[in-house]
Amino acid sequence: MTSGISIRNVGKTYASARGPVTALTGVDIDVREGEFLALLGPSGCGKSTLLRCIAGLDHASEGSIRVRGADVASPPEGLGMVFQRDVLLDWRTIRDNVLLAAEFQGLARGRYVDRAQALLERFGLGAFADRRPWELSGGMRQRAAICRALLCEPEILLMDEPFGALDAMTRDDLNVELARIQQDGRRTVVFVTHSIAEAVYLADRVAVMSTGPGRIVEVFDVDLPRPRPLSIRETPPFARHVGAIRGLFSRLGIVRE
Repeated sequence: MTSGISIRNVGKTYASARGPVTALTGVDIDVREGEFLALLGPSGCGKSTLLRCIAGLDHASEGSIRVRGADVASPPEGLGMVFQRDVLLDWRTIRDNVLLAAEFQGLARGRYVDRAQALLERFGLGAFADRRPWELSGGMRQRAAICRALLCEPEILLMDEPFGALDAMTRDDLNVELARIQQDGRRTVVFVTHSIAEAVYLADRVAVMSTGPGRIVEVFDVDLPRPRPLSIRETPPFARHVGAIRGLFSRLGIVRE
């Protein structure tokens, strides 16, 4: 079974009191099976909108999105999603929050208890399984949200700026763990960010989006070897990738040199 995603001439227009607002226009890209694709662009360029359309949580106004060869009309099977906010339920324990993924899919909860605990252990939360979300830090809560998305072993993982609100050290730690998880399972990942360095560190390819209405203006191949230690960010090859993308943003007038 393939985990490929095909996006063809996708546009998205919303109705508003002041008239239609176009969030996306002419988005065209394929995501290969087992690939880590970063969607990179400034705030408001439609990155999150595109991710929601892939997830079946929103619908494109034009064009088509296909996952494993099937048109997306609702959330596809075998897909996990991590949002910008952890959206944990405060009245449930951390373990029970993770197990929500199985419950939502109508799966037998008991079959996933051991896996939930194993994921929590992997992310350093094993001792906090019986705590409530309000007892954890922001970074720990986001770790729990990632565990929830991974519980049912999705072939495709969509991540919408999941580390944007975290401190630099926690963000680095989760970047390393995410890279390991993607390589261990060779799952397909689409990761939304507005950090150039984060996109280059994590991705096989970086798709750069313009300001609204959002469209993909260029796709960069990241030919850095894996596994990637954090120290790779101090190397000339890493700096060249970052510089090339930053140069494109400068030419687009998104950043100033």
